[in-house]
Amino acid sequence: MTVYLVGAGPGHPELLTLRGAHLLGRADVVVYDRLVAHELLDLAPTGAVRLDVGKTPGRPGRPTRQADINALLVEHGRRAATVVRLKGGDPFVFGRGGEEAEALLAAGVPFEVVPGVSSAFAAPAAAGIPVTHRGLSASVTVVTGRVGGSDPSGGVDWASVARTGGTLVVLMGMAERATVAEALLAAGRPADTAVAVVHWATTYRQRVVRTTLAGLADVDVPAPATIVVGPVAALALGPGDA
Repeated sequence: MTVYLVGAGPGHPELLTLRGAHLLGRADVVVYDRLVAHELLDLAPTGAVRLDVGKTPGRPGRPTRQADINALLVEHGRRAATVVRLKGGDPFVFGRGGEEAEALLAAGVPFEVVPGVSSAFAAPAAAGIPVTHRGLSASVTVVTGRVGGSDPSGGVDWASVARTGGTLVVLMGMAERATVAEALLAAGRPADTAVAVVHWATTYRQRVVRTTLAGLADVDVPAPATIVVGPVAALALGPGDA
């Protein structure tokens, strides 16, 4: 009996790893998130139990708290031979996979982490943006734009992030994009710093909006979207729109 925390990748089903596909092919239970490509569920055996734990407001009857999801994984991990916890991107990159691993470890349930392709790097690449580029960016910083609490920027030291320079990738940041832009501007990032917003990266719905830090608040793109800030965001080394 093992729970596998599998990264489903950034959106396109073909970006699942071979290890992830193999485990899905022999899963007894699949516990999946809202943004996971549903084509991946077809890789599981016909008789596998499929449990949707996507955290979408207004959907009664599904676990919406992380503690509930943790308990569900422990419960099925004790009963089923192979449980695949399918998480968008990489389980340990803002996917709360660490919390699920802690719960399984505390309950004595064996588990394995199967890394996935994170949207932090896949989304810029799909838009033709290298997060590091000779002469433009020697570093990349990944932060969350949604940390909870009354102050959405409270969990990130934006002043330090701004001083670091290089490329900044903001995940789950569209709802607080104005706050993020204001914090970076206040910390010294120039108003004309290039910004790219990549919506539904790697899928047929992909859309890329290019702007500046001063104009980020005016970009009206719903989640899921990845925000890329820095000189490389002005590059378009590929088709951009999938």
